[in-house]
Amino acid sequence: MLTGVRVVEIEGLGPGPFAAMMLADLGAEVICVQRRSGPPLPGLPKRNLLDRGKKTIVLDLKSAEDRPVLEALIRSADALIEGFRPGVMERLALGPKDCQALNPRLVYGRMTGWGQEGPRAQEAGHDLNYVALSGALWYASPPGQPPITPPTLVGDIGGGALYLVAGLLAGLINVGRTGTGAVVDAAIVDGSAHMMALLMALQAGGLFQTPRGASILDGPHWSRTYLCADGGHISVQCLEPKFYAAFLQILALGDDPEFARQNDPAAWPKATARLTAIFAARPRDHWTAVFAGSDACVAPVLSPTEAAADPHLVARQTWATRDAMLQPRAAPRFDGQVTEPGPAPLRDQHRVEILASLGLS
Repeated sequence: MLTGVRVVEIEGLGPGPFAAMMLADLGAEVICVQRRSGPPLPGLPKRNLLDRGKKTIVLDLKSAEDRPVLEALIRSADALIEGFRPGVMERLALGPKDCQALNPRLVYGRMTGWGQEGPRAQEAGHDLNYVALSGALWYASPPGQPPITPPTLVGDIGGGALYLVAGLLAGLINVGRTGTGAVVDAAIVDGSAHMMALLMALQAGGLFQTPRGASILDGPHWSRTYLCADGGHISVQCLEPKFYAAFLQILALGDDPEFARQNDPAAWPKATARLTAIFAARPRDHWTAVFAGSDACVAPVLSPTEAAADPHLVARQTWATRDAMLQPRAAPRFDGQVTEPGPAPLRDQHRVEILASLGLS
């Protein structure tokens, strides 16, 4: 869908490379400008999954020798992605004004945790810090337990990379209409706060409360995971009454008075204790089979390797193995077509090809 769009990615970590990978998955030509000092994080494999489908060239952003190549890339690009702290690219004379002077149509994407301005803009931080401050971490555990969150998913990817992609795509549409580029300030603290809009809507309707464990999505016995006899876990989230009824019917609990008051917080602790004992009596795969094909809203908690072998995900071809790495295929899909992941390149692999495309030797 993005064939003909060229994106220049200034090598970084985490959400910026993920956003660039997603654009490559969607058909864009992504050229990753890599640093001469090596990968930004020691221990990264020679073929980095987040570089799949991209072209690579090593350049020194401070080098007068490499500057003409970098400027030629910027002139040829539709979009640029960078993930440094605010002010770094400006000090390199590669900030938005510098780059848009070379290419007025350029959509300049900036990926940070705290944003381009504000009291914390120059502070270090990571995924967990951003979602903690934004409010997105508040409901991430049962009451009485410290909040936890899946590493790098809610902040770096959900609130960061995906918002950067949305901003870049909006900028590209605007260029097509006006001929003028844009600067995208994608801050993880903003994106993860924005993702709270659904919960805020529920809160305004009285369905979601600030105290953890007192709301319909973080306290009930019908909205949590349970430990099974083999150490596996099963997820339950039968929100609507008809799905809750289906859940109780399968467990032969439909007439049990302890489960009659679905949305009464006073009834949740006892019902939770009962279900904890029930699920702990059998292995995870037993419960997976029991609820298979039902509307009870129950699913096993799978590792990525297990997920790749799940019949539903196999049928949808959600996972793939390439370059000896298990990896998800591109999403979303268009017209039902499944896109195979592109190869993960080596560092500086496409130098000759990129220089030739720019008319440089």
